Amino acid sequence: MTRVRQLLPKIGLMAALVFSIATNSEAKQTESTSYEPPRNSLGQPNLQGVWDFRTLTPLERPKSLGNKAVFTAAEQAAFRTAAVDATDVDKLREKTAKTDAATDIEGAYNNFWMDYGTTMNEDRRTSLIIDPPNGRMPKLTKEAVARMKADQARIPPVRAIVSIGIVNFLPAGPETLGLSERCLLSFNAGPPLIPSAYNNNLRIIQTPKHVVIFTEMIHDARIVPIDGSPHLPAEMTKWTGDSRGHWEGNTLVVETTNFTGKTPTFQLPLNLNEPEMNGVVGTGENFTLIERFTRTSDSRVIYEYTVKDSSTFTKPFTAAIPLKATEDQMFEYACHEGNHGAAGMLSGARQAEKEAAAAL
Repeated sequence: MTRVRQLLPKIGLMAALVFSIATNSEAKQTESTSYEPPRNSLGQPNLQGVWDFRTLTPLERPKSLGNKAVFTAAEQAAFRTAAVDATDVDKLREKTAKTDAATDIEGAYNNFWMDYGTTMNEDRRTSLIIDPPNGRMPKLTKEAVARMKADQARIPPVRAIVSIGIVNFLPAGPETLGLSERCLLSFNAGPPLIPSAYNNNLRIIQTPKHVVIFTEMIHDARIVPIDGSPHLPAEMTKWTGDSRGHWEGNTLVVETTNFTGKTPTFQLPLNLNEPEMNGVVGTGENFTLIERFTRTSDSRVIYEYTVKDSSTFTKPFTAAIPLKATEDQMFEYACHEGNHGAAGMLSGARQAEKEAAAAL
């Protein structure tokens, strides 16, 4: 597929719509416990290639489904149709018929630019979260809830991923904008990976002593040593953490620590019932991430991740996303080059302040 979408700057407003991946049309590629993966010259399972992590399977199991872990075929088809409609910005615009300036500017991109995908997981699970068994995120700690309701993600250091869509938000300076507007992090590249509006692709490269996990969004390459070297000293923190990998049988296990406190622990799924509980939660300095990559067929890698942050979640949780082999190319996501979004938001904020002062 030719993806002109790679030219698009960030669509922060769409980041809250978090969905996940797979395809019904290739059921023949379902997992097999007896599958023997191809191996590289070192005898390690070969994970190299470009992988697509789009899916419409939700991160969390909808509350209306209760304890139902797996859709029937008919239920999944109905859910898929509703999810496709929910991510079709052209249909959404027709329904709302909004013509205000905010919609015209912040929602100016039509469905051509979106790439959520149109398929769901082949296993028909009702959520990407596989633990806890209810398919939902664990409860937040009292401390985390208090921080969110106080909107501490907006207090420097700003850990919010996006600023677009926030009512009456007038950024004081570039540091008060969301991390994606500043091209530091994105809403789907993680770590961990979270399927979203576009650029749901990553490339895996293996060398004798390293594995490179290269995400198309934000154009970031995580270089993961697999030679047994220790983590960096605790005081040395990074935007995407410090990763170390090792093999457990046919599974590549990557542990990431040393996230900077300037990042959040996790991007929460959209919560329309409690608007103050949308956005990000936690701080990276308390976050440990465990990722597992297991090749299960010629065209699939199962990607599992476990989020551990006892200051934010009452217990860890694990999600599983099938990565689908693709022949698509990886395109450069040149976030800053030609991106006038930050300057536009700041100049607009100053103009709004002048108009408010003149009205007094």
